[in-house]
Amino acid sequence: MNTVTPLDPWARFRAATRARIGLGRAGDALPTPALLDFQAAHAKARDAVHGAVDFDALAAAFPGREVVNVQSAAADRVTYLRRPDLGRRLEDGCRASLEKGDYDIAFVVADGLSAAAVADHAAALLNACLDRLSGWRVAPVVLARQGRVALGDDIGAALGARMVAVLIGERPGLSVANSLGVYLTWDPRPGRRDSERNCISNIHADGLDIDGAAKRLTGLMAEARRIRATGITLKEDAVRLEGPGGPSDALVADQRGQEA
Repeated sequence: MNTVTPLDPWARFRAATRARIGLGRAGDALPTPALLDFQAAHAKARDAVHGAVDFDALAAAFPGREVVNVQSAAADRVTYLRRPDLGRRLEDGCRASLEKGDYDIAFVVADGLSAAAVADHAAALLNACLDRLSGWRVAPVVLARQGRVALGDDIGAALGARMVAVLIGERPGLSVANSLGVYLTWDPRPGRRDSERNCISNIHADGLDIDGAAKRLTGLMAEARRIRATGITLKEDAVRLEGPGGPSDALVADQRGQEA
C-alpha cells in the first residue's frame, strides 16, 4: 500500500529565512532534529561570547603596517561580561603605546561579544578598506582586548584621529554566532553618545559580504569627512557610496547593530 507524504506548508518559508519557523512537534515538545539544532546553535553562541581572539594571528594579517595592542580596563573576560563600563575605558598602562599624530582615521579591532566574528571577518574587511584609502592618513591598527564600542572613543582621542572605526564582534544570536559590526564616530572622545555614531551590522557569510561592507564603510567615511559629523547628522539612507574606492550606484542601507 502506497502512502502519500503530506506537503510541508512551511518549507518555502524556511527556505527564505534563517529564523526557526514551522518546526513541528512531537507530542508537546519539539521534534528531536529541531531540538538538537537549537542546542547546537546555543552552544555556538556561548562559545563566541566566551572565546578568545588570537590577536597575534590577527596582527600578522596586516604585513607592513604598524599594529598596537591595547587592553580595556576590564582585566579578564568575566569582568568584561559583568562590567560593561570597564570595557569602554582604556587601561591606563596602554596609553603610552598610543602616540598622537595627524590621522584622518583610526581603525580599532575589538573582540566584543563574538571572538568568532573577529577571527572570521575582521582582517578581510579591514584590508579591503585599507586598499580603498589612497591618500588618507591612517593611524596604526589598534587591536583591543576586552573592548566595547565606546573604547574606540578613548583610543581615537589618544591618537588624535579625526574619526575612528571600531570593528567588533556583535552579540551572537541563535541563527548567527559570528556577525561582525562596525561603528564609525567623528571626533572621537570619551562621552560620545550612540546617536553620534553610524553602524554597519550583520557582516557575515549569510549577511552583508566583505566587499559590500567595505564600500559602505569607506563611503560613510568620505561623507563624514566632508560634513565633519557622524550619527544622526550623517543620514545613512541618503549617502551614495562615492568614497575613496570610487563611485557606486548602491545606497547605504539604514542598519542598526547590537551594541557590544
